[in-house]
Amino acid sequence: MKTALDLTGATWRKSSHSDGGADNCVEFADGIPEVVPVRDSKTPAGDVLLFPAATWSAFINNLKADHRP
Repeated sequence: MKTALDLTGATWRKSSHSDGGADNCVEFADGIPEVVPVRDSKTPAGDVLLFPAATWSAFINNLKADHRP
């Protein structure tokens, strides 16, 4: 059985690579054990994707590695 994750008190942050426009911002929440919730900032009440923390960490590390000079 799946249970819903209560994100009522989650603190959402926008991606540091968001261009400041209202059309393409990704937000994520820290501090949720074992998962990283990700959502579209245009629809904060919409669906949330949940990524395993290890998967999210690997994704971010790969992004950083791809942008090193």
